[in-house]
Amino acid sequence: MKARAFLILLTATTILLWRCGGNTETQVPTDSATTESGIITQKISGFSADNAYQNIEKQLAFGFRIPGTAAHKKCADWLFKELQNTCDTAYFQTGEGKAPKDGKKIPIYNIIGSVNPQAKNRMIIASHWDSRPYADQDDQKPTEPILAANDGASGVGIILELAKNLKMQKPDWGIDFILFDAEDLGISEIENSFCLGSQYWGKHPHIPNYKANFGVLLDMVGGNNAQFMWEENSNNYANWVLVHTWQIAQELGYENYFPLKLIGAITDDHKYVYEATKIPMIDIIQYNPNSGFAPFWHTHDDNMDAVDKRTLNAVGNTMLHLIFNPPAIL
Repeated sequence: MKARAFLILLTATTILLWRCGGNTETQVPTDSATTESGIITQKISGFSADNAYQNIEKQLAFGFRIPGTAAHKKCADWLFKELQNTCDTAYFQTGEGKAPKDGKKIPIYNIIGSVNPQAKNRMIIASHWDSRPYADQDDQKPTEPILAANDGASGVGIILELAKNLKMQKPDWGIDFILFDAEDLGISEIENSFCLGSQYWGKHPHIPNYKANFGVLLDMVGGNNAQFMWEENSNNYANWVLVHTWQIAQELGYENYFPLKLIGAITDDHKYVYEATKIPMIDIIQYNPNSGFAPFWHTHDDNMDAVDKRTLNAVGNTMLHLIFNPPAIL
């Protein structure tokens, strides 16, 4: 665990809604958030935002990745092959869930790629890969599915590029890339109807008694001028990971993308992973307490026009440096 000096004690009233943070924003105390200096000791090059962008395009080319559809299975098979080609070991986990809207059984495909599977210290980097079956935030055709370029495919695009990098240069830590399925089927009025893939994985890890030091969830990480703030659940689960990750981003010059601000709690895959396994996990997610999620969130405008290579580069390069410059484990 990170040194206790990095813990930040905060008291704030928040409203917990599905993927909706509190409506207030708190500045993280600078002296508490920057207690380390010069933590990047190993500079790493190789992350390509162009490749990450192309990975997103390839996912969208399959169509709507809705659990139970042919396009969903084809995309799952492709993602598995990609991680097979770049990781030391890959797992295709098959489960079953119920669609919240109609109660029908659906397949759940969680896809995992492991690097350095024998390493004791392990880091999870995760994203969801399914797409939402209804554009409930759109005035036009709200019952029809969306392509979900940013909300889903962007995190996966970055992960596939990270895995490609690690095939060429191995870190000391073990890295487990987890692509969670069935995250975005939910209905806000139905409790625990989102994040079905991570709920399943939390109860049935791909390896019995699986352990990791911490994890990072990437959700909606490709939007133009996106900002990623400290999410309250993340701060409660793994403050030391937030401190370390945001400082890496700032040392790399990405302070505009990673401001030192705290927002309310967001229910996302990291919450279910932590509750089931107690693995500390943070959520890098675009949310502004004043304007909410991006204007294209859960709309038909969540297509390739919503994705910015500069944002992909900021997040991807930060994650690559986190992999090679992990926080100290006491």
